[in-house]
Amino acid sequence: MGKRIIIGIAGGSASGKTSLAKRLKREFEDTNSVIIIRQDDYYNDQKEMTMEERLKVNYDHPFAFDNDLLAQHLNDLRDGKSINRPTYDFIEYTRSNEIEVVEPHDVIVVEGLFVLEDEFIRKHLDIKVFVDTPADVRFIRRLNRDVRDRGRSLDNVIAQYMNTVRIMHDQFIEPSKRYADVIVPEGGKNEVAVDLLTTKIGSIIKMNML
Repeated sequence: MGKRIIIGIAGGSASGKTSLAKRLKREFEDTNSVIIIRQDDYYNDQKEMTMEERLKVNYDHPFAFDNDLLAQHLNDLRDGKSINRPTYDFIEYTRSNEIEVVEPHDVIVVEGLFVLEDEFIRKHLDIKVFVDTPADVRFIRRLNRDVRDRGRSLDNVIAQYMNTVRIMHDQFIEPSKRYADVIVPEGGKNEVAVDLLTTKIGSIIKMNML
């Protein structure tokens, strides 16, 4: 087995991180060489908290995530070990009881808000990508997603954006862009960036097959 690589994709909420990660995975479906790890699944386990307490948590702050566990899982995957990946329930604001066993792959794509902000995660990354999308586009995407897929009300999404999302983006996420090797406008819709990344991934997969 050749060297496994880890690609980190960061960016603001609803910037297109997941779309880019899925696009890269789809390009190599025939070889099953790419796996996606979502930082969202590593939100802290809050089962011991009441729903009222959970609703008061700032989910757009780095401390809302169990990044130690994420870093350990990335290290295990690189070493060829399987992991028990947690799954987050956005309706209940805590981890679900569902665990997914993830096997190591040639290419591990980890995507999330603070993938480049956290120093310990950053040390595990071979390629660091930042998805740069205008704030108004990100807000509209987040509004549609959270109401449609996560059971949020319109007022709740707007209040969260104004009170925490925008502030945390400026304080933590935007500054992490300086660590990126590649800055990608518009995520998975940027064909030039997708071509560059797939070419790099393809060369690694080819080397691992020799």
